[in-house]
Order: sequence, then structure tokens, then C-alpha cells
Amino acid sequence: MVPLLLVLLLALVLFGIGFAVKILWWVAVIVLVLWLLGFVMRSTTSGGGRGRWYRW
Repeated sequence: MVPLLLVLLLALVLFGIGFAVKILWWVAVIVLVLWLLGFVMRSTTSGGGRGRWYRW
């Protein structure tokens, strides 16, 4: 009985980790797309040049 519970617990933990990693990949892709859009669509300065593409 105990080995069966350990196997089920391990399967549950591995499923949870896999789900979390999949979510993190989607978050990373969304952040990358937003960063690229901000890089491409940055505003120009009064002199006609490009401004800084980062905030800090």
C-alpha cells in the first residue's frame, strides 16, 4: 500500500511540475513578444533619433 501511495504522489508531483513549466514557457513567450513590440515601436526623440528602448 505504501509503495502505491509513493508512486501516486510522485506522479502527482511530476504532473504539477510539468504543468508549471508549460505555464512558465507561455509566460516567457508573451514577455518576449511584448519586449520585441516595445523595441520595434519605440518613440523617436525631438532630434529625430530613436530613444532608449529600455526603462532603467
